[in-house]
Amino acid sequence: MRVLICSSCAGERDQPAERQAVLDALRVAGLDGQVEIAEHACFSGCDEPTVVAMQGESLASYVFSGIDPVADADDIAATCRTILNSPNGWIEDARPCGRLRLCLRARIPAFQST
Repeated sequence: MRVLICSSCAGERDQPAERQAVLDALRVAGLDGQVEIAEHACFSGCDEPTVVAMQGESLASYVFSGIDPVADADDIAATCRTILNSPNGWIEDARPCGRLRLCLRARIPAFQST
């Protein structure tokens, strides 16, 4: 699974600190090695920075906006755990995702080849 953090969202951001906060939260959650962090330039969610997306092979994809990767790092990790523990990554009960459940902008079902 991959967490993509927008690298071009507005504002003064410490991207290395954001990445480290998420990595630390993933490690504490026991997900290091299962989730990679990457940056991507622009998800077209510029009205509500910072945008974070989550995707994985055979998993639903999610796009969140209005995220503070440092303050929301634990909720990012909890959401990753919830996706990984859900059939095809489809979250039915988002309460374990903390604040991120209020920041969801798109949920795309997993691609299933026929």
